[in-house]
Formats: sequence, structure tokens, C-alpha cells
Amino acid sequence: MIGASTAIAGVGATDFSSDSGRSELQLALEAILAALEDAGVSPEDVDGMVTYTLDTSPEWEIARNMGTGPLTFFNRVPHGGGAACGTIAQAVMAVKSGAASTVVCYRAFNERSGRRFGIGPQEGNAPTAEMVHLGWHRPYGHLSAGSWVGMYARRYMAKYGATSADFGRVTVAMRQWAATNPAARFFERPLTLEEHQASRWIAEPLRLLDCCLESDGGVAFVVTSLERARDLRKPPVVVSSVGQISAPGQERMTGYYLRDDLTRLPEVEMLGGQLWRESGRSRSDVDVAVVYDHFTPMVLMQLEALGFCAPGEAAAFVADGHLGRDGSLPTNPNGGQLGEAYIHGMNGIAEAARQVRGESVNQVASVETALVTSGTGVPTSAMILTADTDRP
Repeated sequence: MIGASTAIAGVGATDFSSDSGRSELQLALEAILAALEDAGVSPEDVDGMVTYTLDTSPEWEIARNMGTGPLTFFNRVPHGGGAACGTIAQAVMAVKSGAASTVVCYRAFNERSGRRFGIGPQEGNAPTAEMVHLGWHRPYGHLSAGSWVGMYARRYMAKYGATSADFGRVTVAMRQWAATNPAARFFERPLTLEEHQASRWIAEPLRLLDCCLESDGGVAFVVTSLERARDLRKPPVVVSSVGQISAPGQERMTGYYLRDDLTRLPEVEMLGGQLWRESGRSRSDVDVAVVYDHFTPMVLMQLEALGFCAPGEAAAFVADGHLGRDGSLPTNPNGGQLGEAYIHGMNGIAEAARQVRGESVNQVASVETALVTSGTGVPTSAMILTADTDRP
């Protein structure tokens, strides 16, 4: 089991906005210092760091500006949103192996006021293997994540009879949560299905309100041993299981030809099975879920891939209110990336940790087990977080 003896001991975040007015480095430092304060540890205690390959604030810049001691472990996880839980996985392995004792995981960007990922890859003409591969898609208009996901969405609709309104109910559910979260960009702004249906097309069948927010902000965590976390400021959030996976034939959201069924997410299916086995938990044990909601159709497909619904039944599951406050699977109580902010999935991890601690603004009753997923259609990661019920 990868986790179990490790824990998230600190959670920190900046405000989320469309124009932060600060550099990405400053956002990262603010989030990290808030996480350290939350845990009750000092910058000098930090000896490990993990972030994303798309990050613009290198570990040594963070360390120098923050005044850490020597870093004995540092790493970067690729594949965009699929990296979110992967940062925790790398930190857990560092702590368990002894490579580091106090690891900071962080992600900060000006994704709205600066580089906007929604416009697609901007690597220029560098002859990387992935750019060569995307050369087979770009001439046909597949220029961004929205157009790539649109292919999966269209197939899902054709196979199961799903409609745009079915996708819209996901957004409506997320906005209901966001409306009561003061940190959310859509605080006090719930959404009706009619408003969703009136929003413009982005890449048919995806409407504007099927797509996650573009946001500025930062989120960070402190990961350490469970034994040490028990002596720190806040109740530890146990990493019961965490993993990363790249499925056979994996691509970056363009796997239209090697997959047997475009309505399935094999990377999520395999990773879900691993999490249940390693954590000793089952789907029925999950008190709250944080599902990566970059695009609404992928929420439906994840619910099915993880076994909460049979194939093709997720739309009815959402329509019946299962993702809401009184539902059987309260999902994304922070409002998710559709309602709170898009920080590449890291704000979802923060919400799961707060739920386990019992300190979320939209707290679900008696949370002992939380499920978190990362990006879909890419090499991905996920984890199970639990309360420290075995504390001596």
C-alpha cells in the first residue's frame, strides 16, 4: 500500500480570481506559506517539493524565496490535470523511502490572466514526439481540450442517448455547491438548467457552461509521516491509497483509435480498482467524492468507470440528485472546477482534506473516507483520503 503511513498535514490556498495581480511565483509562495502555517511547521523544515511540469515557479526559486533548508527530494509530474493526485503520490513515496521528511506539493498559475490552457498546446514548432502526434489531429480542427473531449461526448450521446441537458445537470449541481462557498468564483451565483442550455457552443456538443473555469490562484499541501503529523497543529488526513497510471495505448485526450470504446475511461477503471484494493475501502465507504470536472461529460464517464453507476446510467444518477447535499454521493462540495476554480485539480484535493478534517464551508456529515480523482483521457492519478481513526 503506497499511503497509509503518510498524511496531509497542511492545506493552503490563495484567493481564486480572473486577475490575481501577482506573479505565479508569489501565488505559489502564498499558498505554500499558508499550508506550512496550517500544519504548524516552518520553511526550514521543508526538504522536499513536488509540482507540475507546466509550472513556471521552479523548486529552487521557491526554496530560495521561502528560506527552506536543503532539498533532498524534488520532482515534477506531467500531463496537466492528471498530475494532481500524482504530486501527493510522489510526496508519499519520498516520505516512505526516507528521501525527505516534509514535502510540499504545490500548483500556482495565472491561467486566466496569463497563459490560457483552454486555447490548446502552445509549444510552438518544437519537434517533440507529442507534437508530431498532435499533427495528425490539428489539421482537422482538434486544437484544444474542448474539441478533443467533444469526440468522447458525441460518442457517449450516440451510444446511451445522453443529451446536452444531461451534461448541464452536472454544472447545475456544481454551481449549487459553489453558491454557498465564499471562496468560489461563482459564490452566490447558482445556475439553472435553462441558463446552461442557453450558453454558446464551444465545441459541439460542449457548451460554454460544460467547460471548467479559467482561474488565477494557487494551492499547496504539506505531506509528512502519519506519526509526525499526529504531533502537528491540525488532525492528519491519512493518505490511505494513492496511485498514478497510464493505460495501454494512452494518449493526451485524443485516444480515438486504439480504445475499444470511447465511452469508457480505462485509466480510471484500472486506478479505481487499485484504490479499493489498497485502501481496504469500497465504493459504499465513500462519504464524499471530488471528481475531476474539467468537462461535464467526463464526470458522467468517471462515475461509471469507478463503479458508482452502470455504463450509461450516470445521467440518471445525476438527475436524481445523488451528487447534491442530500445525495448518496455528495460530489465536489467546493463547487469543483466548474464552480469554485480551476487550479488543475489541486483545489479539489484541498476540499477533500477539509472534508475529512470536518472544516469545509459545505461540510458533509461524518466524513471518514473521501475519493479524489485527477484528469481524464490522460495519464492520471487518484487517491483515497481517510480520517485518522486508528490514532493511539
